[in-house]
Amino acid sequence: MMKAIQGSIVGTRSLERHLRSIEKRLGHGAHVRVGFLESATYPSKGEGSRSLPVAQVAFWNQYGTSNAPARPFFTDMIARKSPRWGVSLGNILRKNNYDAERSLALMGEGIKGQLVQSINDWSEPPNAPRTVERKGFNKPLIHTALMLRSVDYQVMPGDGGSDEHARA
Repeated sequence: MMKAIQGSIVGTRSLERHLRSIEKRLGHGAHVRVGFLESATYPSKGEGSRSLPVAQVAFWNQYGTSNAPARPFFTDMIARKSPRWGVSLGNILRKNNYDAERSLALMGEGIKGQLVQSINDWSEPPNAPRTVERKGFNKPLIHTALMLRSVDYQVMPGDGGSDEHARA
C-alpha cells in the first residue's frame, strides 16, 4: 500500500519571484549558431566562376565524397563535447546575471574553440599519397586553413526580432 506524502515548501513566493526575474533577463528564445556561416566563402577561381561556400567544403569533409573518405570532425566533436554544454551554459548564465545574449556569445566562443581544436587534431584517415605530394604535408582537413579560420558563431536574439547579431 502506498502512502501519500504531503508537505509544503517554505519560500515558494520568493522562489517564484526569483525565477520570474531570471526569465525576464533571459528574454525569449535566443540561440547561438556555431560552424561555418553563410558569409564564409572560398575565393572564386576566375572571371565568371562563383565562390564556393566554406560550409559546402566542410560538408564534403564531414561526410566524404566519391574521391575522399568521411572525416566526421564536426559530429565527433558534438558527441564528445555536447554532454557538458548544458552545465557550462548554466554556469555562464549565473556568472553573467542571466544575460542571455552575452552568455550565448561566450558559449559560442567556447564551442568555436572546440570545433577548431577538432579540425586541428584530426588525423585519420590520412591524406592519400597524391594529396600529400600536392599539399606538401599530411594534415587532413587543412590545406589553405581557410576552413579552419572560417569557424565562427552567431548569437540570434529571441525577442521576436529578425536582426542577426554576428560576433564582432
